[in-house]
Amino acid sequence: MSYRDTYQPHLDARVLENISTNAFVGLDDRLDLRQRGNLIELDRQLHAIWSLGKNYILGWTPSEDGITLLVVHHYAIADYAFATASAPPEDSVSTSDPHSFIMRMLTGSRRFELRQLRNAARLLDADLTQVKLRQPLQPADEESQIIDRLIKRYSVSYVASRAVALFDIVGFSLLSPFEQMTQLNSLSHSLNSAHSKMLHRRLNIDFSRSSTGDGFYIWNRDLGIEANTHLYHFMHLVLADNAIARRKAQARTVPLLRTCFHIGSCYEFYQAEGLNPTMSSDIVGDVTIELARMIDRALPGQVMVGEFLTKPAAHDEFDPQLVHVDSIGFVEKAQENLTRLNGLELSGDAIE
Repeated sequence: MSYRDTYQPHLDARVLENISTNAFVGLDDRLDLRQRGNLIELDRQLHAIWSLGKNYILGWTPSEDGITLLVVHHYAIADYAFATASAPPEDSVSTSDPHSFIMRMLTGSRRFELRQLRNAARLLDADLTQVKLRQPLQPADEESQIIDRLIKRYSVSYVASRAVALFDIVGFSLLSPFEQMTQLNSLSHSLNSAHSKMLHRRLNIDFSRSSTGDGFYIWNRDLGIEANTHLYHFMHLVLADNAIARRKAQARTVPLLRTCFHIGSCYEFYQAEGLNPTMSSDIVGDVTIELARMIDRALPGQVMVGEFLTKPAAHDEFDPQLVHVDSIGFVEKAQENLTRLNGLELSGDAIE
C-alpha cells in the first residue's frame, strides 16, 4: 500500500514552506538554496503521507535517490504495545525485546539503519515507503537534523525524563468570563516577560507551553539537568512577576497562582491545526499525571516540587560518578545559580 495515495490535499505552498522553515531554525545559514528547496519539497511529501494524522512516520534512513520511511497507522503502536503487554507468560521473553525496541524508536533521533527499519516494519506489520527527492541528501549533519525535526512533527516521541512546571489560577471557575480572559492574559504576559528576561541574560532556553484551560504546562524542549534548572529559574521569575503585578493591580485582573514542578516521563505529539500539524507540541504522560495530583493538594500561593530522580546528561556540570540526582540535590544545585538572575527587572522592580 502506498501512503501517498491516501491523501492528496491542495494547499497553498507558502503555508507548508512556513511550517518547514520552523525546522530550519539555527541551521538555515549552513544550507544552500538547493538544499533548502529539497527539504521543503520533502516536507510536502511528508505532509501527504501523514494524511491529516491518520499515519505516523516513525523513522527514516537515506537512500540513493531520497529517503526510506517507516510509516504506520496512528493506532499501530498502541496495538503492538497492548499485544506484547498482554502476551502469555511463556512468551514474555520473546516479546520484551521487541517491545523495548519499539519504545527506543520513539526516543531521540529518528534516523536508523535500514536493517533496523526493516525489523521494526516486520514487528508492526508495515511496509517501508520510498520518497524520491529532487537531489540526493548531502553527508552534512545539518540536513539530518532538519529531517529529524520535520519527521517528529508527523509522529509521536517518548521522553524518559522531562521537567514540567504547572501554573494554575486559583478560583478560575468562579470568575466571570471577562475576568477569566484578563487573568489568563496576565499570566501569559508574565510567562513572556520572564522568558524575555532570561534570553537577555544569554540563558539558552527553548520553552514550550500548552493550556490547561485555567493555566499552563511549561517545559523546556532541551533536555538535561541544566535545561531543567533553567525551567526551575523561569518558574520563579514568572511567580515574581505575577506577585509584583498583583501588588500593583487595582481589580481582579492578575491571578493568584499555585504552582508545581516535577520531572518525569511523557509522550510528545503535534495535534492537527486545520490541515497541518501545529508548530508547538503537546505532552501527556507520568509527569503531567503527577502534576495534576500535586496541584489538587497545593494551597493558593504555594509552590510544590515533586519527588523525582533525574539522570545527568553528558554536558551537565555534575559529578560523572552520580547515577541519578534526586529532587533535593536538584533544588540545591538550582539555588547555586540564582545569582545569575540578580538585577533583572520585573514589572518595573529589580530582583536582588
